[in-house]
Amino acid sequence: MTAPDGSAVSAAWSGGWLRAARAVPSPNFGPRPGAERPSLVVLHSISLPAGVYGGPEIEALFTNCLDCSAHPGFEALRGLEVSAHFLIRRDGELVQFVSTDERAWHAGQSRFRGRDRCNDFSIGIELEGLEGGVFEDAQYGVLRGLMQALGERYALDAVVGHEHIAPGRKADPGPGFDWPRLRRQLGWEARLFPFV
Repeated sequence: MTAPDGSAVSAAWSGGWLRAARAVPSPNFGPRPGAERPSLVVLHSISLPAGVYGGPEIEALFTNCLDCSAHPGFEALRGLEVSAHFLIRRDGELVQFVSTDERAWHAGQSRFRGRDRCNDFSIGIELEGLEGGVFEDAQYGVLRGLMQALGERYALDAVVGHEHIAPGRKADPGPGFDWPRLRRQLGWEARLFPFV
């Protein structure tokens, strides 16, 4: 398959939407500035409520439908407009909220290699889990496939955690995430990963 500019395009994609993911479009996105293409992947962890898995709350948050009165921990989320490109649930289900060609609102105030506003040039992947906790084998398997698909589509030059682009403000995915495992699974160069 060939794009109009002559470059190869994987049949895995329909525009910036990965065919293998369940699409749940979020209204929380915007255009990337200029001709910016993603070069950075940012991994996050999330659970709503904290430590509870499998419910509809994460999707509700990213689509501005979360009932903030349903749990005391949700009150701080009232009025928040956030998203990520992907969510990998504990059982390995892959959900996509924003086209990878667009800017999702996942990184907030952030800086990487001297550049601010990491949302402009990154892809955000949420792993369902607790900050600092461990993740499931199924999640690593799906993350591997997702990263390979992203690497085929974009010229990626780094994979980091939210903690690496917003130190002191964010600490996810945290020490429970196995960076050496991800690197081994992908077979990518060490320079693309933090502290591996």
